[in-house]
This record gives sequence, C-alpha cells and structure tokens, in this order.
Amino acid sequence: MKKFEVPTKKFTKSILTLLLITSLFAACSSDENKTEVPGKETGGNPGTPPANNALFYKVTRVKNYQGSTSDENPTKPSATLYYSLEDNKAIDGSYVKTRKWDLAFGGLYASFLSGNNGSDTKNNGFQAGGSGGIMIVAKHFDQVVDIPADSQFKTGVDLIGTDDAGSFGNGIGWYLYDFGGDVLGNNDPKKAHVAYALGESLKTTKGTVIPARTIILKTANGNYAKIKMISVYKDVYNPAEWFKDTPHMFYTFDYVLVPAGSTKFEIK
Repeated sequence: MKKFEVPTKKFTKSILTLLLITSLFAACSSDENKTEVPGKETGGNPGTPPANNALFYKVTRVKNYQGSTSDENPTKPSATLYYSLEDNKAIDGSYVKTRKWDLAFGGLYASFLSGNNGSDTKNNGFQAGGSGGIMIVAKHFDQVVDIPADSQFKTGVDLIGTDDAGSFGNGIGWYLYDFGGDVLGNNDPKKAHVAYALGESLKTTKGTVIPARTIILKTANGNYAKIKMISVYKDVYNPAEWFKDTPHMFYTFDYVLVPAGSTKFEIK
C-alpha cells in the first residue's frame, strides 16, 4: 500500500453485492459482536428512537471500520461513510436522507467528521429531519462529563479532521497529519505521512505535549455521544507502531451514548 498522503493546500448478483458491502463496512462493538450494514428490507420508520437501548450508558468500541484504503488519487474526496451510533452499525449511503445515521466520515480519505442535521443546507442529511451536530474539545475522553449546550454544536459537513499541530491543519482536529515525520516521528522516514489519532495526548519531537481530543456529537434523534478516536490503522492501536505503509484507513473508536435530555455522560 502506498503512503497516506494529504495534498498540499488545500458493491452476478445481489448476494455478492451484499457480501462486498458487509466486508467493506465491518465493525465490532466492545463485546466483539459484528456490526451489519442494513439492507433495504430493514424495517422501521426513519428517525425512530434507537432500537438498541442497551447501548446507553456504556463504552462501545467500533473496530476497523473501513474507509478509503487507496492512495492512488489523494486529491479526490473519498465516498462518504455513514454510521449509526444508536444501533452501532454502518449505514448504506442510500439512507443519507434519513435519520438512520448519526456520524458521517467525508472529505479526503473520508477523514472529516460531521453529524446529521436536517436544517443545514450544507449537511448530508439536509431535509431529513435530523437534529444532530458535532463539536470537539481538547480534553481527554474520560474527563468529558458535561454535555454542552445545543448552540455549541456545528451542523455543516466535513467539519472536524486535521489538527493545527500537524500539516494541513483545519483547526482543532481529531487527528494530526505528520507529513514529514518530524512532528511526532523523530524524523524517521518510515514515520512520514502518518495520521495520529488524538484520543490520547502525544508528545512531539520537540517535547511539546498535544492534549487529547474528544468528539462530542448530538445524534439525528437528539441523543448525545462522546467519541474517542483511537486509530486509523488496521488492528494497530499504539502510535509507536504506526508507519506510512501500515494498512489504513480503518477507524477504531470508543463512544458513550446517553439519551436526549441528559446533562452528563454517565457510565452505568
């Protein structure tokens, strides 16, 4: 596989198709249950309350949720991915104009995050009735307890991605892109073009500490989640083992979901 690069400035037959989609969008919860991509036969009305209330008040891990794995045309945005935190499963893009999904991965390498909001004309879920939004704080996942006011959530598209502490920063981001390997890679050529998820604080080559980042999201149905982005590399979660040729993009993240009306993120 070629290196992860960010440009400067700036699924013969229905069964085979279903198998391919499932392969591309596989993910696991913290109890290792495999997630599923919903077929068009999925019942229920868009925007109904979460079917799996057992996901409230617990830490759920999603492992190796697969995004773009090609570096052939890094300047071209990848296909947007959609994920339901409320049901812990990937959502096919044909459901974009529904409230079935909560978190979108879009833009370059599908690495920029946004929520599902029906009132923002720029949002992927425009006119679908979702009330979601997203924000990020420079604070560790375990320390994020209070739920922000709704006015603090952003509702656009591809909002949170690269961090200013690395190359091609876009404000406070959930990952740092180390173009030359000099920011976090101690100038090792094998550490160039590495994307460092900032779920934990990291120390730069110069000794500066970059605080951990936590995503806070309001779901399409008005529930709340905090998200810790752990890695974009397949089955590799230690930054010391991330190299430019390590298979990517495979998102691993933890999240805690609490119901609408909550004021704090609680684990019970």
